[in-house]
Amino acid sequence: MREIVLDTETTGIDHAKGHRVVELGAVELINHIPSGKTFHAYIDPERDMPSDAEAIHGLTTQFLKGKPLFAAIAAEFLAFIGEASLVIHNASFDVGFLNAEFARLNIPALLPERVVDTLMLARQKHPMGPNSLDALCKRYGIDNSKRDKHGALLDSELLADVYLELIGGRQAALSLSAITVGSRAVITPSGIVRPRPVPLTSRLTEMEILAHKALIAELGEKALWNELLN
Repeated sequence: MREIVLDTETTGIDHAKGHRVVELGAVELINHIPSGKTFHAYIDPERDMPSDAEAIHGLTTQFLKGKPLFAAIAAEFLAFIGEASLVIHNASFDVGFLNAEFARLNIPALLPERVVDTLMLARQKHPMGPNSLDALCKRYGIDNSKRDKHGALLDSELLADVYLELIGGRQAALSLSAITVGSRAVITPSGIVRPRPVPLTSRLTEMEILAHKALIAELGEKALWNELLN
């Protein structure tokens, strides 16, 4: 399953009043796990940057002047998101701005049914709030120390981590094949499997055992194998 976590920065809060997208950031998830593929672009809004918006994201008129217009990056952005579901925090804001930009280029709008709004997910899971991105990072122990100002790509990366926590994806991925040793139970997707009363006879040859021990020694003291063997 492919999903795209995305965020925008803009010149203001109302696209109907002529405010524009100035930054786009997106992160690809495959089966809820970041693939390492990202999209990022600064965009010339063809207008001045209001001081209140600049205070939020730090992007100035001078910095954005000469950057590509939205029309120049639209095709690359659409190719990146493809038909994937879009994961967005407070989605109505970002989708509204993106669709306003697409309308200027006669590009079909993003449909609401392909959008997952993490703000709505957070409000369902934590109805007492707060549910801002910063608050959710704090709740889930996600390091957002680099977020002194808003930034589309950084916020997308943080939101990807938050999204996995909201849907339980991180715990599911970690516990899917969680293995313990000794007398403790093994946790699998189908439930708890009790240890065998009598261990099965090993099929490993002496040479294979020695080769494995040599490999573990090369991995160093912090290798995960050492935790299983202790």
